[in-house]
Amino acid sequence: MSKPKVFVTRRIFPEALDMIAAKTHMELWEDELPPPKDILLEKAKDCQGILSLLTDELDAEFFKTAEELRVVSQIAVGYDNIDIAEATRRLIPIGHTPHVLNAATADMAFLLMMASSRRLVESQIFVKEGGWRTWHPMHFLGPNVYGATLGIVGMGRIGLEMARRARGFDMEVLYTDPNRRSPEDEQEFNLKYRDLDEVLAKSDFISLHVILTPKTHHLISKREFHFMKPTAVLVNTARGSIVDHAALYNSLKKREIFAAGLDVTDPEPLQKDHPLLSLDNCIVVPHIASASFSSRLAMSNLAAQNLLAGLNGERLPNCANPEVYGAR
Repeated sequence: MSKPKVFVTRRIFPEALDMIAAKTHMELWEDELPPPKDILLEKAKDCQGILSLLTDELDAEFFKTAEELRVVSQIAVGYDNIDIAEATRRLIPIGHTPHVLNAATADMAFLLMMASSRRLVESQIFVKEGGWRTWHPMHFLGPNVYGATLGIVGMGRIGLEMARRARGFDMEVLYTDPNRRSPEDEQEFNLKYRDLDEVLAKSDFISLHVILTPKTHHLISKREFHFMKPTAVLVNTARGSIVDHAALYNSLKKREIFAAGLDVTDPEPLQKDHPLLSLDNCIVVPHIASASFSSRLAMSNLAAQNLLAGLNGERLPNCANPEVYGAR
């Protein structure tokens, strides 16, 4: 029996690639940048499996082209780049990699929160540019993290990891989510459930952890910034378009909020002349929240496992559209 053909759209950990190569005819896209759309469509024509990244557009045209496709395995938690409805209609399971990056992402969100509030990047640039001539009691002041109020928008697994870290800083935690956590979770992590407007108005730090949907697109925009404290710090490690970047720029420029820390942007990547990058109160990093050795290795291995399970006709360990199994 011939091995199935798969296309892997970027280099991942060698352990995972070896796992795939042992069971398939694997073609690997070696370039750092994503394969162009025409190449992706060409590769998909005779593939039984695709291992994709969130930068690959898998739309209805893609699925129409990929007539032999049995499975898509994405190395990411989110899958807003994939036409899930079209994949489900064609009974193609979509794998993703949740759970294994929760801790690393929460670490990065907390890091951005602290670095933004204490002006870490701004002060480092100050030193490198020769501005540090003496200690001054009024230089680089920022809000305390310890004992402050943290507002978490989206209390899923990563949001809960943020709340876990907040306990060590004796923070009050307000949160909002379509699904309220259990009384046991609220008691263990000292969580207080509030609506979005109250979370924004009462929090010193606001960390976004919602998934991107039509309802959460520009969830934080001009109206929402008006609710925030002038000392507030906004952190986004979810998806860039959850925040209206034009409104964010205006709010930061006018000092309506204190600072922002972004791991994700809209568009992504930002061009070097983007207005947000001109601000000293906005930290932008290149979508690296999950970039710990252990998390990225676990994501790679899980993506490989999802891919191979789908090729074997088995249920994916982590499937974004499990309804395909009921339909079968």
